[in-house]
Amino acid sequence: MSALRIATVNVNGIRAAYRKGMPTWLEPRGIDILALQEVRASRAQVDALLDEAGPSNWNVVLDEATAAGRAGVAVASHRPILATRTALGADDFDSAGRWIEADFDIDGTPLTVVSCYVHSGEVDTPKQEEKWKFLDAMAVRMQELRAEHEHVVVLGDFNVGHTTLDIKNWKGNVKRAGFLPRERGYFDRLYGEFEAPIEAVDASGGTGLGWVDVGRAQAGEVDGPYTWWSWRGNAFDNDTGWRIDYHAATPTLAAKATNYVVDRAAAYDQRWSDHAPVVADYVL
Repeated sequence: MSALRIATVNVNGIRAAYRKGMPTWLEPRGIDILALQEVRASRAQVDALLDEAGPSNWNVVLDEATAAGRAGVAVASHRPILATRTALGADDFDSAGRWIEADFDIDGTPLTVVSCYVHSGEVDTPKQEEKWKFLDAMAVRMQELRAEHEHVVVLGDFNVGHTTLDIKNWKGNVKRAGFLPRERGYFDRLYGEFEAPIEAVDASGGTGLGWVDVGRAQAGEVDGPYTWWSWRGNAFDNDTGWRIDYHAATPTLAAKATNYVVDRAAAYDQRWSDHAPVVADYVL
C-alpha cells in the first residue's frame, strides 16, 4: 500500500503567497500531490517558486487563464504525471485556467487528480451566467470521470457553500452568489446517492452522481470547518468563514481517506492567502 498526502489551496496569486510565507507551510508538510487555484503565474514562475528552497523534484502541470494574471490552475507532484487534460464543456466555452486533470500510477493503482476553480459569480450579471455554464460542464465531466475511473479526486475552490453548515452567516447570504439555492442544487446532485432521484434544495430534480464530500464525511455534521475568510474586518478572528474548498472523491477513493484537516493559520498576520489549505491522506 502507498500513502499519499494530497492537498488543495487557492493561493490567491502564488507569487504573493510565497512572499507572505507559503513555503513555511509547504516545506515541512510532506505533500505528495498539490492542487493550486488562482495561480496567476506562468509555468516558469511556478517552477522557480516551488524549487526556491532547492531542487525538490516537483512535477508541474499548469493551465493558465486566457487573460494574463487571472485564475490559473495547477497540479504539482513528487510523482510522475502520466497525462493531463484541460478540456471542459463546449468548444466555445472558455474554461482556461479553471480545470486541469492529471493522471498518475501509484504503484500499479491508477489515480486521477483534478484542480478546479469555479467562478465566483455575481447575481444577475454575466459573471453568474459564466458560473452556470461552468457548473453545467463540471457536472457532465464528473459524471464521465466517475464512469471511467475508480480512483478520482476533484480538488479546489468550488465557490459554493453546499449546506447551512458550510457558511457561518448563511442566513445573510441566501440571495448572494456562493449560496444561491440553484448553485447548491448542483452539489445536492453531485454528492447524492448514485443514480437515485434527487430533490435539490432549489426544488430541481435529477439523479445523484455518487461522489463523496471527503471533508463532510470526515468532519461529520458540524459547522465548517471553514476554508475561506474575508480579509476585511474580524472575519478570521471570529471564524466567520465559508467552506468552499473541497476534496470530492469517487466512493472507492473516499473510503481510503484519513486525516482530513484544514490548515488554518494560527493568527491573522500569519495568513498567506484568504483560503486555507485542505489536506487529506489516501492509502492506496
